[in-house]
Amino acid sequence: MQKSTRPRLFYGWYIVGTGFVVQLACPFYLSSTLGVLMKSITADFGVSRGRFSLMRAMELVSYAGVAPWIGSLLDRYGARWLMVIGAAISIAGFLLLGYARNFWEFALIRVGPVSIGHALVCYFVVNVTISRWFVKKRGRAVAIAHLGQGISKTAIALVAAVLLTAIGWRYVWILFGCLVIFLILIPAAVWMRRSPEDLGLHPDGAPEPYGSQDSDRPGGTPVLADVSWTRREAMRTSTFWLITFIFSTVDMGVAGFNLHLVPFISDMGYSPVWAGSVQTVTAATQLGSGLLWGFIGERVSVRKATALMFVIQASGLVLALQTTELRWLYVAFFLYGAGLGGAQVLQEVMWANYFGRITLGTVRSLSVPILLLCAATGGLAFGYPYDYTGSYDLSLILFIAVQILCSGVTLLIRRPVKPAALPAGGVLG
Repeated sequence: MQKSTRPRLFYGWYIVGTGFVVQLACPFYLSSTLGVLMKSITADFGVSRGRFSLMRAMELVSYAGVAPWIGSLLDRYGARWLMVIGAAISIAGFLLLGYARNFWEFALIRVGPVSIGHALVCYFVVNVTISRWFVKKRGRAVAIAHLGQGISKTAIALVAAVLLTAIGWRYVWILFGCLVIFLILIPAAVWMRRSPEDLGLHPDGAPEPYGSQDSDRPGGTPVLADVSWTRREAMRTSTFWLITFIFSTVDMGVAGFNLHLVPFISDMGYSPVWAGSVQTVTAATQLGSGLLWGFIGERVSVRKATALMFVIQASGLVLALQTTELRWLYVAFFLYGAGLGGAQVLQEVMWANYFGRITLGTVRSLSVPILLLCAATGGLAFGYPYDYTGSYDLSLILFIAVQILCSGVTLLIRRPVKPAALPAGGVLG
């Protein structure tokens, strides 16, 4: 009698696990971490918060400049060696930050190797790769990998604040560079692969390719499984521009506020550690809500889930404007974080559901420069008004208004119709 064997674990879950580990390091690059160190760096170099925000804007412009190339390379060659090269560049950049002699050296390193390394290793590359490996389980797969960012963000503000006090901001960057070796370089080299077809597999570990007879979840968004879109075809659809508009516009505020969140709290009279604890509440809520948003995105219309997400974010910021009491600030940023927890997850589900997985890198890379250029203005939209008024109130009010506007616009999005005949593989649903 033949012994029964347990089925092997679908290799896509190794991709998800690798994405999880890699995204533990992604907050090293972000505005939220940079913001914890802002006051010390600006004091040492003698620069204003506006100029510091301008540096962050130029980082995002640099990222935007390389994103379209990364999307094409990702579709053609996969993530493995892109991430290895990006990790090596990042390591060099973080180490150099620790030895910057003046603000212009520091800024050039951030705009150059740090930004380019970030573009090659983090969210865009990880999420597009995972979306290729999953169709029906895409929401949970992206959300599980995104937990890596959530865990890291939960701790990074307090850790960075403690390290800042203990070893100074220069050694914080040097430590980050060393950690990239173990969190990005090695895992990417060992486990990342381009697509299930490269290993003779099918998305989700299904025994056969998905075909037009398969249907989407009841009440959910129809999923394009194996449809190939050219850049020109995608850009001719209103769906492309509406998705790009809502996430680019909101990310302008998110990027700006994340950079200034700790200064916003510390300006109320709280120490960097207490201010960092408020950011930790936001990150912890993101961690707790990300997987929930992933399941919601699989089961209901991703448009409705995204609209709700924006409303929850806005409600948290409204409360933050009304109080200086720490307990209510925790409640405010709990709500803000609950909304943010869905941002990365629902965005990836939306793009993949509407434009399929085969040319997802190419299509997504068209929107990334727009998103990043908008995000680049976010720091300026918070930094310069602060320099002139001594307050973040005006910037926050505009951010809230943008979120309410985008919540309504999200409901206008519809599945795009490909102008040419669909290739074999067809449409799910």
